[in-house]
Amino acid sequence: MSKVTKAMIMSAGVGSRLEPLTREVPKPLVPIANKPVMDILFEKLHSIGIKDVICNTYYLAQKIIDRYSNNNIDINFNYIQEETLSGTAGGLKKCQNFFKPGETFVVLSADGLTNADLEKGIEIHKNSNAIATIGIKQIDKSQVQHFGVVVTDKNGFITEFQEKPPIEEAKSNFINTGIYIFDYKIFEYIPENTFYDFAKNVFPKLLEEHAINTFEVNEYWSDIGTLEQYKQSTQDLFNGEYEFVHSKIITCPQGCYISESNIDNTVEFIGNSTIGKNTIIGKNTVIENCIIWDNVKIGSNLHISDSIIASNCIIDNNIKNEYITLDFLKV
Repeated sequence: MSKVTKAMIMSAGVGSRLEPLTREVPKPLVPIANKPVMDILFEKLHSIGIKDVICNTYYLAQKIIDRYSNNNIDINFNYIQEETLSGTAGGLKKCQNFFKPGETFVVLSADGLTNADLEKGIEIHKNSNAIATIGIKQIDKSQVQHFGVVVTDKNGFITEFQEKPPIEEAKSNFINTGIYIFDYKIFEYIPENTFYDFAKNVFPKLLEEHAINTFEVNEYWSDIGTLEQYKQSTQDLFNGEYEFVHSKIITCPQGCYISESNIDNTVEFIGNSTIGKNTIIGKNTVIENCIIWDNVKIGSNLHISDSIIASNCIIDNNIKNEYITLDFLKV
């Protein structure tokens, strides 16, 4: 069985649900434990032998291009720069020349965090003769209205999709994780120069041909598509629900933190927080369940709680449940 060596990461989205954080930082570069989500994805792919990766870029594209054109992850970074958004499938179509006829490849979303067993998914896909295989995850039925629900037959092939159905109408509690394994034939189902989505346009055609298989993601999966999900994903890391390489977790009497900066020994941590590079926190300040990016200055004798502070901000007041960015401070 030939090895999969290529992948695409869908990286064009504006990330509007993560505003104000994404006004100056594209969603793929939003950090989890001080590491951009795209870094984590690249490391995941590299760990299973996938080194050739292409990304479709659009929003703040140059920041993504600059970061990965010379990377230390041993990824051969390729990209296209879209002038207009073309949908999930349309973006893949623009990358078609990167892949070879007959080739199987992986497609991931740039906002997905997972320890999914991609190698298992690839094996299931290749043994099924499907054109597409989707990673699906079982969730609590009370949450199905927030996701794309997948209905399968006894062999794991998809028979129906339900997009964010009411709880009482959901026919399944398995959801689409946005982890895809495709055969090159997928390009036959996507027209050129057309706005085209997997869910709305491609998958309905494949359903008619009974050509979409699934593999179950039993491991951790989350996306950072909203501010609340972003905060929760950081907490999940401290709770040991998923793993990637990051700086050491430091334990304190009332909490834990991960930091890329030197922290004064009078700073008190409550709950779980992450601190970026070149960040200064004043004496006797309390940091409680916060995500603090790079180059932030926080004054002394403050209490900063349940907040996200983006890079280059200066904080000299107590804050709680805030999302602070540089442009916010300038208003």
